[in-house]
Amino acid sequence: MLSVLRNPTYRRLFCAQVVALTGTGLATVALSLLAYDLAGANAAAVLGTALAVKMAAYVVLAPLVGALADRVPRRALLVAMDLARAAVVLALPFVDRVWQVYVLILLLQAASAAFTPAFQATIPQVLPDERDYTGALSLARLAYDLESLASPVLAAALLTVVPYAWLFAGTAAGFVASALLVRTTTLPDPDPDPDPAPDPAPDSDPKGIGATRRPGAYAGAVSGIRLVLAAPRLRALLALDLAVAAAGAVVLVDTVILVRDTLGRPAGDVPLALGAYGAGSMAAALLLPRLLERAGDRAVMVRAAFLLPGAVGLLALGLALPPGTWSWPALLALWLVTGAAGSAVLTPGGRVVRGSVRSRDLPAAFAARFSLSHACWLLTYPLAGLLAATAGPAASAAVLAAVALAGATGAAGLWPREDPAAGRGTPAPASRERGSRVSGPSRSTSSP
Repeated sequence: MLSVLRNPTYRRLFCAQVVALTGTGLATVALSLLAYDLAGANAAAVLGTALAVKMAAYVVLAPLVGALADRVPRRALLVAMDLARAAVVLALPFVDRVWQVYVLILLLQAASAAFTPAFQATIPQVLPDERDYTGALSLARLAYDLESLASPVLAAALLTVVPYAWLFAGTAAGFVASALLVRTTTLPDPDPDPDPAPDPAPDSDPKGIGATRRPGAYAGAVSGIRLVLAAPRLRALLALDLAVAAAGAVVLVDTVILVRDTLGRPAGDVPLALGAYGAGSMAAALLLPRLLERAGDRAVMVRAAFLLPGAVGLLALGLALPPGTWSWPALLALWLVTGAAGSAVLTPGGRVVRGSVRSRDLPAAFAARFSLSHACWLLTYPLAGLLAATAGPAASAAVLAAVALAGATGAAGLWPREDPAAGRGTPAPASRERGSRVSGPSRSTSSP
């Protein structure tokens, strides 16, 4: 897995990702505490709404940005969005009204909606070999886990000496460092048409989506969404995203209430609880390359998805009992399992997308998948916050456990067992999937 860091371009991009996500992790903790200061017992509702605003920006803007990604110099786009995010984060410590939090979160996530899919679509071009790309996905998952593990631990240490508002300055520093690393990296030019475009079937492409003519921004965005919704594997991936979003919303929205109010623990334990979630995710990411080689994408992802409703359901049962000395270790253990299962579902997602569309469609496909997956979070974030504020954390966990179970069950039914990609992770040509509007695998020449 670490061998991919020998590629100098990827190494710089990975470092940029690490420093940006470390700063983002600091902002996650600071935002929770800011919401608690502004709203007190209604902090879960405020945080849920703020995160819903974040998801709305992702859902609406990501497909449009993906359609425009090949029209804008990739490096300039990434650097500009990093600097924009740094500027917005620096304004967060000065807010004194809840609505101001919502406005700044919208601006911040609009920049992230432009940055993240473009960044994700760049990695397959930097690492065309399938084995290298799988290693890069695991490393990327580890980088995301810094937001849930290393950053909260760092935040806990910083909170002992500085007010939480200073955590936002750390976030801005991370974005600036990321911009500098990307600015000094030479990125490959997108290949306009590396795979021959097949003649579309009359009934599957009536409007000529497979034509070589470059569509407008809106048409390109719609095309990217249709790419994702056309293939059974990618529809199953969306159902898996729903399961992860349901369990993850309980963790990210309700943790501050569970720790501060239900268990009566100090503010410094909030990042420790989030750190347990990140620790599970990181452990799974380290094991995944070998697991995927032995079992394949479908087996690993679907089985892990069923662990999510189990963990959240156990939380709901535990909250029905009076808190005791066991409660804090039990919460950490459940967050550990939830993080591991979520990582096992999310990490191979890039392999599934890459094996389902042509290389020239990667920016649009990644942007559409990014948007649709975050639509799941747009549903679960406010649901978790509203239920926690009105009916209590136990009800919130019970309802979202049911949502996670529905997502896992749907994915198991949508993803065909005989799908070639369910074997050893070898990408299957999308043309083999019933109802797909694209054909031809990505240009990977080897499989793990």
